[in-house]
Amino acid sequence: MDRTRRSTLAAGAALAGAVMLRAGAASAASARQIDRDADRALAALYAAQPKTRELAARAKAILVFPKIVKAGLLIGGQSGDGALRVKGRTTAYYNLSAASFGLQAGAQTFSYALFFMTDSALDYLSRSDGWAVGSGPSVVVMDKGAAASLSSTTLSQDVYAFPFGQQGLMGGLGLEGSKITRIRPAP
Repeated sequence: MDRTRRSTLAAGAALAGAVMLRAGAASAASARQIDRDADRALAALYAAQPKTRELAARAKAILVFPKIVKAGLLIGGQSGDGALRVKGRTTAYYNLSAASFGLQAGAQTFSYALFFMTDSALDYLSRSDGWAVGSGPSVVVMDKGAAASLSSTTLSQDVYAFPFGQQGLMGGLGLEGSKITRIRPAP
């Protein structure tokens, strides 16, 4: 392996490590802070994509990650903490994390809201000791255009995922390969 390639891989590994350290620091947030941030994130989502409010009314639960930090240079990582809301009340807290390797460069923050539409999908989240997205219930990632066309006759999936509030510059907001694990933050 030539020197330039090793240097690039080392820089990518250092950046991914820094993201995970930063995300680890973010995971020290209190339950109260996660709840406040989740309230703000959901309000921003409903304002930007009004159809999601209708989806929320039909959902069994919403898992909202108010701030996910993602960065990478060939090697990347992302992480953030969130709150599971059932009937508007937080019932549990989760961490979303992922690592990746490939053509990528940049850093960004964004939010994610996962709308659990079936009891079986919600049960799977509760039962699993860390849910690897892509290995359980069917998840459909929605963009603003697709969200606008949602109706009661088009809702057929277990989970709908909405990325929103992106800041920074980095390609790709996929959930595939992410792991969602229950956490117990300090009150």
